[in-house]
Order: sequence, then structure tokens, then C-alpha cells
Amino acid sequence: MKPLIRTVHLWAGLIFGTILVLQGLTGTVIGWRHELDAWLNPGLLRVAPPAGAVAGLEARPAPAQVAAVMARLAGDPSYGRPDTLFLPEVHGDVYVAWYRPGKPESSWTQGVTRQVMVDPATLAVLGERNWGEAGLSRPLLMPTLFHLHRYLMAGEGGKVVIAVQGVALMLLTLTGIVVWWPKMTLSAFWHAISVRRGSNWPKFNFQLHRAAGFYTAPVLLVLAFSGVYFNAPDWVTPAIRAVAPLSKNDKAVNASPKDAPRIDAGAAMAAAQARYPEGRVSRIGIPGKPEQPYEVRVRQPGELRHGAGATRVSVDAGSGAVLRAIDPLTARGGDWFVSTLFPLHTGEAFGTAGRILISVVGVMPLLFFVTGLVVWIKFRRKPAKRKAPAVAAAPRPEPAPVSNMAKSGTSPVVHDPRYG
Repeated sequence: MKPLIRTVHLWAGLIFGTILVLQGLTGTVIGWRHELDAWLNPGLLRVAPPAGAVAGLEARPAPAQVAAVMARLAGDPSYGRPDTLFLPEVHGDVYVAWYRPGKPESSWTQGVTRQVMVDPATLAVLGERNWGEAGLSRPLLMPTLFHLHRYLMAGEGGKVVIAVQGVALMLLTLTGIVVWWPKMTLSAFWHAISVRRGSNWPKFNFQLHRAAGFYTAPVLLVLAFSGVYFNAPDWVTPAIRAVAPLSKNDKAVNASPKDAPRIDAGAAMAAAQARYPEGRVSRIGIPGKPEQPYEVRVRQPGELRHGAGATRVSVDAGSGAVLRAIDPLTARGGDWFVSTLFPLHTGEAFGTAGRILISVVGVMPLLFFVTGLVVWIKFRRKPAKRKAPAVAAAPRPEPAPVSNMAKSGTSPVVHDPRYG
């Protein structure tokens, strides 16, 4: 059984190794996407903090300011009403308005979303870029790495490929654990988790491959499972529901009549803030159809997910009433488990230390691919067995002379060398 599992591990690594390396390296970088993006594009994503505010401290824009930003964009024919508005997270950040792209030409075409950046103080448009457009320029570098990691720059079809790759990573990790499993002795276990000095190059690669796999296997399983969930949730939600209850992800619908007057984004924000006064509103989804409510994202203190948070509030676009609230702090069972997947995937559940850990683990697929390739090539080049030298045939003993006794008919006494 173990040789078969080793073969599965080998071929899964050879087939999916390249894409796993790409996923790992891009994941290492985009784990710090917001910081790197702002550093690369200060004129687009950074402004002077408001008077009396300290740059880098948490920002809490007022609903009136949000309404003013929306009115500024909606009143300009060059922009119009956005689909989603990202609010500044800290003083010095900008508003980012997202405009939903048109329908891609095919499922393998990467969608492009227009981003427009607005200064919170002056409401001046600082610039824009196409989120999803491939490029290595400063504005497009981080979006390109993100879309390589999430979609392979291939739209919805690429998401399916990434989901398959996640399944392959789980298979590689589980088969690797089986192949790694040593004898249940202290000496064997220590040899299986350590790299010893003085080894030759192939042996060193084997020890490094085996020991690194032991230390990173739990993290790789989390990354693989969460990656499959993000890209193909229907593949794993039945398994989650089999273990714990999981709410259906139905879309909320306005309770007010379709022809009722509509509230603005500032009023929707105020309704969400009233529901979670300690939370910080991070983004607002603007309804595009008469029956759709505002979808407000809030980050509450104590959430595992940082940045935008994971609290979602659906606000009736007509009455301003809260239709539904998804609260990760009160979630139970499968709902709680699902709410932990993103902060575990990025490492932010454990703060800066967790993000550093994920960045280090992101380099591991490259290490596994190189060390595994070295070991595989070494085994394929085993020297041919030497033929054993032919054994010279022992000389046959000379026949004994016939004695006079034989001549006379008496039985001869013949010396047999087997008996000395």
C-alpha cells in the first residue's frame, strides 16, 4: 500500500507542482497586498490625514461624508453611481469606488473592474485603474498578482482550476503524511523531523523535503481546504453540513415596495452603525435593482478577520430597516467554521505573526518541488547492478588407476575428494 501512496504523491507533485509554486509565491506577496499597494502608489492610495488626526490610526467616516462622496461620483457623468464603495480604514486612506464590469466574453476571460479613488477631505478624484487588467506597472502590479493567485488571470474558469489545485494540495499533503510516517520509536521519529549535517546532496534534499513537510502539513491543509471553499464552495459545503449546521447563503430582498423612495448610502451606513455601534463600517454595496437592499460590511472588535471584517448587514433600500445581520461573533457550528476560513487563509487571525507564518509557508511549494525533483532524479539514475563474476568450474578429478584388485575382479577402493 505504501509504494502505491508514494507513487500517487510523486505524480501529483509532478503534475501540479508548477501551479502550486505559482500559488505559493503569489500568496506570499499578496498577504501584504494593501501595504505594498499603498507603498507603490502613494499618489493614488494615500492622502494627508485630516487636521488633528494621526496617520495610520483607525478612521471612522461619518455617514454624511459617505453620502457626499456618492453624490460627487453620481453627479459626474465621467463616473456615475458605483456598485460598491470602500471606506478609509485608517487616516490617510482614500475612498475606493468600484464599478461592476460588463459580462466577460467567456468563462475564461478575466473580468476587469474600474476603481476610482476619492480624497475624503476634498472629494477630489485622485485617479483610477482597472482592477483585473494584467500589467507590471505600479498601479497594476498588485492587482495582477492577486488575480494570478485567485483566477490565474482566467476568470471563472481559472477559479475552477485553482479549486482543483486545492484538492491536489490536500492529496499531496495527506499522502505525504502517510509516506513520511516513521516507525514508532523515538530515534525513528527524530530522524523523520530533522535534517542532519554531513549528508550528501540527494540525502540532504530528502531529509529537508521530509522534515519541512512534517512542520508545514497542518498549515497546508488549512490553506488547501479554504482555497477550495473560496473558489468552489459547492464542493465542500455538503461535507461541512454533514458535521455542523450551515445556513443557506440566500440573498436578502427589500421588504418595502419597489416604487418607494430610496434612502442614500449614508442612511444605510447609519442603520448598520446603529446595529453595531462599536463596529467600523468598511464598505457599502449599492443596490443595482429595485428589489436589492444595501449590503453593509462592518468590522467588530474581536473579529478574527481584520480589515473589512466579516459582519454583514442587509439594509432595506426603501425603509432603512435592517433586514438581516450575519454576525461572526455569535455564529455557531458550520457558520462559525466558515467565518474563520478567510482569516486563517491569510494568517490575520493570529495578527502579524500569523501573516508572517503564511508568507513563509507560501515559499514551501517551491522548496518541495525542487527537493522532490532532486530525489526523484536520483532514484531514476540508480546505477545498474554489476554482474557477478562467473565461477570457474572445478577441475574434474583424474580417474583413479585401476588396481590389480580390479583386474582380479575385486572391488577397487576409489578416493572420493568430498570426504577428504
